[in-house]
Amino acid sequence: MTKPGWIGLATFAMVVGSAATGNAQSIIKNPGDHPNYKVELEPHLDFGWANLYANNGFGAGFRAGIPIVQNGFVPSINNSVAISFGVDWLRYSGCYYGRGVFGNNGDLGCGASYFLFPVTMQWNFWLTPRWSVFGEPGLYVYHGVYDNICGNLKNCNEPTSTGIGFAAYAGGRFHFNDTVALTLRLGYPTLSFGVSFLL
Repeated sequence: MTKPGWIGLATFAMVVGSAATGNAQSIIKNPGDHPNYKVELEPHLDFGWANLYANNGFGAGFRAGIPIVQNGFVPSINNSVAISFGVDWLRYSGCYYGRGVFGNNGDLGCGASYFLFPVTMQWNFWLTPRWSVFGEPGLYVYHGVYDNICGNLKNCNEPTSTGIGFAAYAGGRFHFNDTVALTLRLGYPTLSFGVSFLL
């Protein structure tokens, strides 16, 4: 499957599933009618499309969500609010030129590993017993380590890059039951697809 292939497949599944919610029992107007969990644990696969490096990256990550409001900002509908945080590892394989930035003019470097640490507010909307959606504004801290730019230079450390940025995601879950769901998250700086455990 091509790079965007699994993303397209997951997006298609979400669209088809969302269309099917019209035939399911709606619970959006039933405040509090959702799983009463203490923590959400979500291992996932990542696609890093944001311009952190020379090309797209692939990797894996983990999120944890802790509910802070069981009946959310809109008391008349079935919504909840959680704090979500975690770590993502992305591996990039493209090449770039040092351009003298690291004291080695024109040297070619290939590959980088990035670690991202997102922290977001997760606003959940519980549509049916099988489907929920959420929005996540927040921040992320990143730390990247670049490969192979030093070459044979002495007293040279592989360069790193660290910073902070705004994060924004929208996603959805397909719930097999009250404790296990498939989760798709689309946004910036990553896209992810994984399994949520509501414990």
